[in-house]
Amino acid sequence: MNQTSALSQIDHWVFDLDNTLYPASCNLFSQIDWRMTSFISETLKLPPEEARALQKAMFRKYGYTLRGLMLEHGVPPTDFLDYVHDIDYAPVPACGRLKAALEALPGEKLIFTNGTVRHAERVLERLGLDGFAGIFDIVAADYTPKPDPAPYDRFVKRHAVDPRRAAMVEDIARNLVPAAALGMTTVWVTGSPDWAKDGSEGDHIHHATDDLAGWLETLTAKAPDTPGGS
Repeated sequence: MNQTSALSQIDHWVFDLDNTLYPASCNLFSQIDWRMTSFISETLKLPPEEARALQKAMFRKYGYTLRGLMLEHGVPPTDFLDYVHDIDYAPVPACGRLKAALEALPGEKLIFTNGTVRHAERVLERLGLDGFAGIFDIVAADYTPKPDPAPYDRFVKRHAVDPRRAAMVEDIARNLVPAAALGMTTVWVTGSPDWAKDGSEGDHIHHATDDLAGWLETLTAKAPDTPGGS
């Protein structure tokens, strides 16, 4: 799909949240990362270095630290999520360009995140973004995280999304594999830590950009129905 024709074929734009709608350079997710370590240390009575090692082991094994803690240690998910999202959101910058670019997109805009609705709402408030038709979070996914295919199926059914007429925007490359398998157009936002690049090889990534606002501006500028477009 080329950018000129993309708008006419997309009914739903699906956006990841962390390190996608805001730049990874603001290091918001690093706060969450260290809150995870602190939670594990306090809950399981482990020294910080052992808690850190366990956290990363759970992430590698299950793709989501909480999933491993639930299955192997019986950790209540709400306790974990409330704790790790108790952070300072001030580093998230407002982005007027992104807001304008999103508003220029036809069709519905949705958020699909491994975080919570409340976390997403706080981030969106800082970014100055609105107009999303829904937020599909880890609770709606029954605590099964991306890139497990199950929440993708649940997401498209809940929001009546035709994957063949949807685009998914995501910073973690492997999370785009199930989206592409369903028939979605995929957009990889680069610039996140190296681990987010795992799975970036292959034809499941249709577009890549290190400037989401700029990419969307180019897309809408080329759309035939956009004022000033050709």
